[in-house]
Amino acid sequence: MRWLPSNLRTRLTFWYVGVLAVLLVVYAALVFAFQYAVLTKQIVHDEIQDVVTAEGLLYFDHAGVLQLRQDYYSRPQSRLLVDRLMEVRDSNGKVLYRSPTLGNMSLGGPTRPGEGDADFNERLIRLENGTHVLLISHIHGMNGQQVLIRLAYSLAPLRARMIQFLVVLVIAIPIALLIAGAAGQAIARRALRPVEEMAARAEGITAKNLHDRLEVANPEDELGQLALVFNHLLDRLEQSFEQLQRFTADAAHELRTPIAALRTIGEVALEDETGDADCKEALSSILEETSRLSETIDALLLLARAETTQRGQESEAWPLKALVDEVLNLLEVLVEEKGLLVHQDGESIGNKRVRADRGLLRIALMNVIHNAVKFSPRDGTLSICYSLCDANAQTIQVSVEDAGPGIANGEHERVFDRFFTSSARDSVAHTGTGLGLSVSKLVIERMGGTIHFDDHVEAGARCVIRLPKAPSAV
Repeated sequence: MRWLPSNLRTRLTFWYVGVLAVLLVVYAALVFAFQYAVLTKQIVHDEIQDVVTAEGLLYFDHAGVLQLRQDYYSRPQSRLLVDRLMEVRDSNGKVLYRSPTLGNMSLGGPTRPGEGDADFNERLIRLENGTHVLLISHIHGMNGQQVLIRLAYSLAPLRARMIQFLVVLVIAIPIALLIAGAAGQAIARRALRPVEEMAARAEGITAKNLHDRLEVANPEDELGQLALVFNHLLDRLEQSFEQLQRFTADAAHELRTPIAALRTIGEVALEDETGDADCKEALSSILEETSRLSETIDALLLLARAETTQRGQESEAWPLKALVDEVLNLLEVLVEEKGLLVHQDGESIGNKRVRADRGLLRIALMNVIHNAVKFSPRDGTLSICYSLCDANAQTIQVSVEDAGPGIANGEHERVFDRFFTSSARDSVAHTGTGLGLSVSKLVIERMGGTIHFDDHVEAGARCVIRLPKAPSAV
């Protein structure tokens, strides 16, 4: 139903208020009807008492005219007759007495057959002036003749009282519903708070922390059972994920040996100077592809290793600059071949230590710096800068900036996707397996850091790596 609110808490409150409204309306209708019936019955009872009283007050005077004794005011109960409507008829229907409150109006019209014979008859009638009255009829014997006494109460006071009662109900029900709605909203919010906490915790569980589980406060209730089911689902997902990681690592490991054998055989065949030129060209192509395949397999192995690494498992801290220098030494041949000038700034900050898996962090830095060297123009400059990037100086930042073709617009995030290769013309010649930066991002994030390319750089590319400083660092 589209008209229902999308929020579960609001929907529960809506249904709660709706059901309560129906119950209140039904209850008010029953109370109203019951109250009306009780008051009507009380009026009938009072009228019968008044008829009995009137029977004792009626008399024929010396002229044979029916009169109502005027000394009944001395009887407190008889004062009630003042406001009542009364009419007395003989057996022929002739009006013998009519109370002044009726004026010239008839009370009930002609005598009905059998009216008042057995007991006190009651009925609702409408007077000529439009007033609705409750009429009681009774046959009474006086001086040897039967007279019909009719006595009625106007229902206007009763209906006015019932209208007041109805107004009170109409005002009270919406107020009660508003209070119930506010209370229902608060109760629903309190009842659903564990669900919101579970959802927030479940939202934070990703492939990086599949070992996390939902808290089970009470395994016997519905929320506890839901948390248990979700935790069991996470168990199965974690097992499947670990199996997939092991398969990737095992498959990559098994492929390394035959790939290495193919490369060795190809290289030996190329050294044979008597071979056919076409065969050597084919072997060169095969060696190039096996080299690319070997790099892909190595990257897959690193990904598998990085994915199994959890934050906080690093037992030692290392100076960040020492790792960068180690990487630069490994790339020294490429740097010299291109005639690059490497400039480092903020070395005192770079000597601060970070807690990390040394091997994985070196590979992450190797991929970033190797990319910078690869894309730098000949005789260009490679800038490496260290800094502290937060107010508490708990994060060390190292940025690697080159003067290469840069990153195309819209690809600053995509370069970290696995197997992503840029289609930019200046970058196509340098593209590799598309896994290097993915490995770097995975490793850096597993160590609690971040990595991104600054999209505000106008020329070249600037990779920014932020790593948490080791607590014991000085």
